[in-house]
Amino acid sequence: MYNKMWHQTQDALRALLHKESQKTAEPQSSPVLVFQMLATFYIKYVQIFGNLENVYDQVVHPQKRILVRRMLDGVMGRVLELKSEMVELELTEFHYFDDILQDLKLAPQQLDIPIPKYFLKEKLEVIKGREKILAQILASCGLDTADVRYVAKIIPVEEAAKFIQMAERARQGRLRALFMKEIYLQECRARQAKLLSEKAVDVGAAALCIQKVWRGFCQCRKTKRDREEEMVFLGMSPPPLFHEVSATVAQAEKVNRLRSEVQRQHEEEYREAMVTIKNDLKAIEGPDMKESLQDQIRHWFIECRNLTGTFPDYPTEEEGGSAVIFSNKTPQQEEEEGWKMSPSVFLHTLEEENNSYRDMWMNRDESCNFPQDYDPELLKEEKRKELESEIRVQVDELMRQELKNLQLAVNREKELPVTAGKKKAEKTIESLYKELVEEGLLIPARKVNLSDYIGEYSYLGTTLRHVSIEPMPSPMDVRQLITLYGILPLGSASVHEKAPLVKSLLLAGPSGVGKKMLVHAICTETGANLFNLSPSNIAGKYPGKNGLHMMLHVVIKVARQLQPSVVWIQDTEKTFYKKVPNTEKQSEPKRLKKQLPKILKLLKPDDRILIVGTTQRPFDAELQSFCKVYQKIILVPRPDYASRYVLWKQVIQRLGGVLTNALNISCLAKVTDGFTQGHVVEVVQSVLSEQRIRQQGRRPLTAGEFIAAITSMNPVYKEEEESFKDWYARTPLGKRRALALMGGTEKETKGKRKG
Repeated sequence: MYNKMWHQTQDALRALLHKESQKTAEPQSSPVLVFQMLATFYIKYVQIFGNLENVYDQVVHPQKRILVRRMLDGVMGRVLELKSEMVELELTEFHYFDDILQDLKLAPQQLDIPIPKYFLKEKLEVIKGREKILAQILASCGLDTADVRYVAKIIPVEEAAKFIQMAERARQGRLRALFMKEIYLQECRARQAKLLSEKAVDVGAAALCIQKVWRGFCQCRKTKRDREEEMVFLGMSPPPLFHEVSATVAQAEKVNRLRSEVQRQHEEEYREAMVTIKNDLKAIEGPDMKESLQDQIRHWFIECRNLTGTFPDYPTEEEGGSAVIFSNKTPQQEEEEGWKMSPSVFLHTLEEENNSYRDMWMNRDESCNFPQDYDPELLKEEKRKELESEIRVQVDELMRQELKNLQLAVNREKELPVTAGKKKAEKTIESLYKELVEEGLLIPARKVNLSDYIGEYSYLGTTLRHVSIEPMPSPMDVRQLITLYGILPLGSASVHEKAPLVKSLLLAGPSGVGKKMLVHAICTETGANLFNLSPSNIAGKYPGKNGLHMMLHVVIKVARQLQPSVVWIQDTEKTFYKKVPNTEKQSEPKRLKKQLPKILKLLKPDDRILIVGTTQRPFDAELQSFCKVYQKIILVPRPDYASRYVLWKQVIQRLGGVLTNALNISCLAKVTDGFTQGHVVEVVQSVLSEQRIRQQGRRPLTAGEFIAAITSMNPVYKEEEESFKDWYARTPLGKRRALALMGGTEKETKGKRKG
């Protein structure tokens, strides 16, 4: 099944690469047509991305998985490149593809950026070991971050006795009340029996009364059942047993586990075969390879001596050694002119890997390889090339010395002695790691997945932009940007090294919209370390200028060695305060202001380190220095109606609530306009106590219970939301977007300022 999916995905990728090479070569003048072209490519690459991710996760053939992995990383990088192009074209981080999805007959859910499972699966043991070490360090320092709700509180004996007495009296009171209720009911039944015995009983009338009641009950039950079936048919209610795990799903999960085990076994066998086959080749073919290479190089020495009268200079190891001598190089570079699109790093890789698939796997007969074991002939061919490269390095060393001896014999040249540098002793990474944990600068990330950031798609984005209304981003739009800018580059080293580099990210929005949760989700999905350099957290630590330099040096060093890593700066506007409040001057919140730009300059493409700032008051910061540090700024607004509707449903269900017709979710979503995700979670937690969850069978949940709990909370008013929009409009990208909407250019604006 997954082999077939792979072949189909490769066909789709080959067609897309051909179409993209044709389209990008044609000059485009209309920005609308260019965006539609880029958006179409983006959507199709996302679909291929999802299919390749499934294939890589499920295929068990080790050699196929290597090629699929390279293709997956290439497609991932191309998605990021196209996203960067669309941002530069539309001058906004948020894009809407409603019309294109409609033309392609796709649902918005198919635009979800998948998070490859190999981000965590391939380093699960490392992550578990790191978490264990972190927990041990925290426990030894008395900084255990276990849930404080379960920590026992020591109280005096007298107070404990009072608690026990109160509980016992309450228990006796409940028993007495039940006893008195039983007596009351017995008296009521006795009075009723006495009244009935006094009246003449009409059997026919009694039977008719019973029939009416029974028929009414049956009809009500039938009507209720018909209504529920109709709601299920219309898709407005889930079918029965919707939330229960079916036998088919359980079997599928079992198969997935077995497949993962087979993958692991095949990978181990493949790694062992790589060693044994290489050793066999080295023993059998190695001497012949070495002798053949030496003969070729000696022949080259003689040819150069005969032609020029002197021996040649031997190529250095950095230049490629003797491989450079016998390579037929044709340095021809083709530059395609047309629409000015940034050169792609990944297209060439995708074309190469697609050619490898076509030559190696497309028409390969695997009817005899039912268990999908490795192919020894392919492995021999690969290891033969690797062995030849290693032997060439050894031969180069020997032949360099031989060439020097020949030159000394002829020219009497002397060699210069080479002095070795001294090594300085440094602290180990383990000791630095422990130091940062003890100082509270390296903290455990909360286990929360990005899928827990609940929301709905913005279905009217394109329509609103057509009437010159800039829509507010939805939670799903924010989630997609977090995946593109944070999770994918941190999860894959090759993607981070070649894709458009995002070193820093700012999440700006009111309190409770989930900024902190998104930071922890990035760490959870990628297995990244979390460093907390918030102004409140570094206050008083590593004092002085030298101490600050030492702290940053240690943080960056550990972050590099144990990458991927996330450096989180909460309330980051304090680092760039326009004016520091008197109450905060002692804590020196602006310590990192001058150091952050220097840190960003030090970060290289192979450093999987992301600086993430979160702020709920960005207008308190100096805008110019603020925007210079944060390369990407994401506005995180309060949820819209659709997102609140989905949020209420899922949060209630996750915390043990049962959805019935008595609970009007639509009413809750409408009434809570202006409230954030944090408000909703807090309200549901306060209402759904253990006692209330047990009572749901006889007293279903109602919207009134939640509305009563939320009345004491302050919503995000429209004025506050407008202040965020106004602030964002003054950021570099916001300015460029506003200028483009007015039909101007940046040069015109500069000319007006000078005039």
